Amino acid sequence: MKVAIIMGSDSDWPVLEPAAKQLTEFGIETEVLVASAHRTPDKVHQFVAGAGERGVQVIIAAAGAAAHLPGVVASFTTLPVIGIPINATPLGGMDALLSIVQMPAGIPVATMAINGAKNAALFAAQILAVSDAELAAKLADHRQAMAAEVEKKDARLAEKLAAR
Repeated sequence: MKVAIIMGSDSDWPVLEPAAKQLTEFGIETEVLVASAHRTPDKVHQFVAGAGERGVQVIIAAAGAAAHLPGVVASFTTLPVIGIPINATPLGGMDALLSIVQMPAGIPVATMAINGAKNAALFAAQILAVSDAELAAKLADHRQAMAAEVEKKDARLAEKLAAR
């Protein structure tokens, strides 16, 4: 299993690194690339066009501002593309969100929240888990662990409130 992560700038990496870590925790290999839809369109095309041959099954594409990268990526492949709008301008990422979520009919991009890299990784894992029972079990375990953490937080708060 492999997921490609492509971003428009290396300044996006701090937002995307949690996605790469999450995928690695699930045993999913990642490829990471910095390429611009506007400044290096040939590099984007070459990377995306060969993704399937390299074993990539899902692509996560992140960009800020006009955020054309996820849509351009989707235009070059039939692989699932997950877009992450990056908060990179004074508009707080809303420009990127609207650029990604408003794709024209026929070229879909699943769109996460602004800076929503972890959910992008989880969604990519869910896509892959459709045909991988072991990964599906890992996702179920992950959800159980999150639920257990919430229960611990609830117990700690209840303890503090009882002590008042």
